[in-house]
Amino acid sequence: METAMTTILPTANPDWGFYGSIRHHARPEAAWPLAMKALGAATGCPDWAIRDFLDSRHGRHFADNVANGLSAGQALEAAIEAAVARWMAWRIDRRTSRETGIPHGLPYLTGFVTHFEIMAEAAE
Repeated sequence: METAMTTILPTANPDWGFYGSIRHHARPEAAWPLAMKALGAATGCPDWAIRDFLDSRHGRHFADNVANGLSAGQALEAAIEAAVARWMAWRIDRRTSRETGIPHGLPYLTGFVTHFEIMAEAAE
């Protein structure tokens, strides 16, 4: 499988989302590019969809998972990779599928990043 190169776009939401939440646990300027790259490698989604996901409330929850890894003694990159693995292992359930239109059974991370991709394309 060929992995897409992820351009590290700046956050559009420095006070909230992933960037605002992770700053309580790590330097956001270090965590942001690592998260962008890890999500790009895991989902294959465009950089702007990854940025929109990280800037959302789901990005805040992703940051919480990273913070849990940091609290457990993991290095920043390892904590991000562990959070990615956790979110990829979770599956979209029927309720979430009905509420969002994301297909049931899709990995949670892929589903929500793709959801932001579709929302941005629909807004054009």
